[in-house]
Amino acid sequence: MLAPSVYGTILDVNVGPNGKFVYDPPFVHAAPGDIVRFHFNPKNHTVTQSAFDPPCVPLQDGFRTGFIPVAPGTNPLPVQEFHVPDNHGAPLWFYCGQTAHCGQGMVFAINPPAEHDPQSFQAHKELAIARNGTAAVAPPATTYTPAPEPHWTPSTTTVHYGGGAHFSHEPAPTHAVTPQEHRILVGADGKLAYSPANITAAVGDTVVFEFRPKNHTVTQSSFSNPCAPLEHGFKSGFQPVAADATDFPTFRLKINDTAPIWGYCGQVNHCQSGMVFSINAVESGPNNFAAFQQLAMRPSTSSRQIAGDNGSNSAGMVVSPSVSVAFGTLLLAGLAAAFL
Repeated sequence: MLAPSVYGTILDVNVGPNGKFVYDPPFVHAAPGDIVRFHFNPKNHTVTQSAFDPPCVPLQDGFRTGFIPVAPGTNPLPVQEFHVPDNHGAPLWFYCGQTAHCGQGMVFAINPPAEHDPQSFQAHKELAIARNGTAAVAPPATTYTPAPEPHWTPSTTTVHYGGGAHFSHEPAPTHAVTPQEHRILVGADGKLAYSPANITAAVGDTVVFEFRPKNHTVTQSSFSNPCAPLEHGFKSGFQPVAADATDFPTFRLKINDTAPIWGYCGQVNHCQSGMVFSINAVESGPNNFAAFQQLAMRPSTSSRQIAGDNGSNSAGMVVSPSVSVAFGTLLLAGLAAAFL
């Protein structure tokens, strides 16, 4: 086991140099008390701690820098420091959390075993590529079709509100031959759950969320931060429904591509109770629905959730380009119960 450094050696690592999806060097050997100094090069990368297996999933309570966007020509480059703990000789594993980067081998290690070891750095990198990259076994075409990295822009959506206003900013995508409608019940039978919570939908399909009694939301999030709204993501806003209601409000999503969609209920503590959903999650990889739900239910998640969900139901709402959004007419009567 490496002895603690008296002063702490500084080890410099470049993140994404020359536009490459690499850490340079890809691993270092350090003693407890040493400092690994990550220099972030242009583009937008992270340093996120993981386990050896799975390699592309954040470790609970592990180190993470968050995204560090860097414009070309930035000088000096932004720096994040990691103080090496006494890990009793065990290696530490890291990856870039940007979409598809880990799956292309953008991983890093501190004190990895030698190359002959089954848990060497090269073995970790190969596992990341096999599990989350091009070498992964593709699921059936009816379940998932790989999609390009999302490009967020408000000009690629169509929004309908109350059957009235209509805004279209680009030609509609190519639709499936026989589009399907998928219905998800929100909070059915008083349960803090979406039913079903994990579905597969093709391009051109429509997902209809039907709100049952109490007060829930449908709010888009990300895999790595399940209980926080995604910037420019879709939000239904709170939908209070009386216990004796017979007409239920709906929230509709039209699927324009097959990139995974993650979401949660914005009511206080509902997400932390596992009230999350996914559309087109890649069940054969580490970022599957079960992993997403487990992340949501971790104690640390509650500090990241933004309490409440005051989603705008206006026609000018900005949404993700992967969906079109339509709000069903609310036909509610006798809202006398407390909606919590």
